[in-house]
Amino acid sequence: MHGATPQLQDYLEHAAQRDPSKVALVCKDVRYTYADINGAANALANSLEAGGIERGGRVLIFADNSAETVIAFWAVLKANAVVSIINPLTKADKLAYLLNDCRAAALIADARYAKVYEAAIPRSEHLRSTIVSGKVREGGLDGLPGARRWDEALAASQQDTAPVRTNHEMDLASIIYTSGTTGDPKGVMLTHRNMLTAATSVGTYLETVKEDVLLGVLPLAFDYGLYQMIMAFRFGARLVLERSFAFPAQVLNVMVKEKVTGFPGVPTIFAILAQLKSLDDFDLSSVRFVTNTAAALPQKHIAFLRETFPTAKVFSMYGLTECKRCTYLPPADIDRKPESVGVAIPNTELWLVDDEDKRLPAGKIGELVIRGATVMRGYWEKPEATAKRLRPGPLAGEQVLYTGDLCKQDEEGYLYFVGRMDDIIKSRGEKVAPKEVENVLMNLPVVKEAAVIGVDDDVLGQAIKAFVVLADGATADEKTILRECQLRLENFMVPKYVVFLDDLPKGATGKIKKTGLT
Repeated sequence: MHGATPQLQDYLEHAAQRDPSKVALVCKDVRYTYADINGAANALANSLEAGGIERGGRVLIFADNSAETVIAFWAVLKANAVVSIINPLTKADKLAYLLNDCRAAALIADARYAKVYEAAIPRSEHLRSTIVSGKVREGGLDGLPGARRWDEALAASQQDTAPVRTNHEMDLASIIYTSGTTGDPKGVMLTHRNMLTAATSVGTYLETVKEDVLLGVLPLAFDYGLYQMIMAFRFGARLVLERSFAFPAQVLNVMVKEKVTGFPGVPTIFAILAQLKSLDDFDLSSVRFVTNTAAALPQKHIAFLRETFPTAKVFSMYGLTECKRCTYLPPADIDRKPESVGVAIPNTELWLVDDEDKRLPAGKIGELVIRGATVMRGYWEKPEATAKRLRPGPLAGEQVLYTGDLCKQDEEGYLYFVGRMDDIIKSRGEKVAPKEVENVLMNLPVVKEAAVIGVDDDVLGQAIKAFVVLADGATADEKTILRECQLRLENFMVPKYVVFLDDLPKGATGKIKKTGLT
C-alpha cells in the first residue's frame, strides 16, 4: 500500500482498516461487516490469481444483486484484473458474445443461471476459470473450464492479504456494456481514475457520510446501481441490497427496518410507488435524499416525492455510462427549474455545439460535450465507434466526449435534455424530440407512463405515435389525450396516434425499451 497510486479497491480496504466491525452490507437478512467483505474479496482475488488471471485480464460476473456479486467485484480489482458485471437476464447468445468480445479469462456465475452460462461457455475461446456460487446441482461443474465452487475458491486462499498490486490509476478497472439497442453491445472502458473521480464528484454534491444507509435496488450491472455500492464503500457507509423493486412493499419494509437515508430511483420506480395504496403505512422519515437519473422528473413525480419524503432533498440528475454523470439539479432549484437536469457535476465542464462543432449560446439546441476525468477511455476494441464519441479537446492531446444527446442551456447555464440525436422524429419538415411530447403526457394526471416514437408516414415523413399507460383507476380515450396535447404542444408535435397499453416494455433497469414498440 505504501506509495501506491489510488485505486478503486482502496475504498473497501480503507473502510475495513478504519472500522472492520461496521456493517457494510445487508442482503437477504444477512449482515456483512467490512472485515467480512474485505477478507472474502482477498481470498477470491488470490484464488483468481492462482487460477491464471493476470494483470488486465477480464473477468465477467454473471449474477444477481447479491453478497457474492459485491465480493466478486472487489476481488477482481484486487487481482489487478478488469471487472464486468453482466445482467442476469442476459440470454446465452449475448453472454457468449460478451465472453468472446472482451476475451474473458474467468467467469464468476450464480448457479441459478446455469442453463444460460452452460450454453454460452462452449462458444467461448478464452475462458480459463469458472467459479460458481449458490446451489450447484450434481455434475453442474462438469465440462466448465477450471471450474470451482464459490466456497472452495474462497477456502483455498488466504484472507489476510490480497495479491501484490501491479495496476495503477490509469489501468482499466471495469468494462460496462451498453444495452446494444442499435447493434452489438459496446464495452465502455473505465479506468480506476475515471471511477474514483466519478465517486468523489457525486459524493461531494450528495454530501454522503459514513452514517448513511444507501438502498441498492437497481441492478449492479447498471452503472447507477453499481455506484450505490461504490459510494457506500467509499464513505464507509452501509449498503442495503435488494434484488429488485418487483415487490415494493417488501423493499419499503426493509427501508424502514434499516432506516435507509439514501433512496436512488428511476421514474419507473417512482411511478410504482405513487400507485401504492398503503404507502402511508411506512415510516420513511429516515430518508434524507432521493436521487433520480435517466431523465428529468415529471412535475407530478416531484410533488409526489416531496409529499412522501417531506424532509428529504430531491436530486434530479442526468448522465450516461460513457462518463457516469453529467449534471445534477441542486435541490434548492427544483421548484425554480423543474424541467432542468441541472448544472455540471463538480470537476466537470460541459458545452453545446452545432453540426459544425461551433459552441452555441443560451437557448440554442445542440449536441452536449463533456470534459473531465470521468470521460471513458473508449469502447473496447471498437475504434470507429470510439472516434465518433471521443474527439480532441481544448488542450493538446486530451479527448472530450461528444454524447450524442441534444440539449439546450438557459441564461444561467442550467441544462435541459431534449433527446437523443438518433431518436429525433422528423415530421412535417420539423424536428420533434420525443422527450418533449412525453413530458406533456407524463404530467397529465390520468397517465402513469408514456413513450413516443416516430413511424413512417407517406404524407408527414414520420408521424408521431404515443403509447400510454393509464394510472390505476383512471379513464381516458384517444380524443381526451389528443385534446390535452393540442392545448400544450405546437401542432406539428401533437401525436397522430395514441395507443393504450397495460404496460410498456422495459429493460432490467426499468428503462423503457422503445425497440419493443411499433
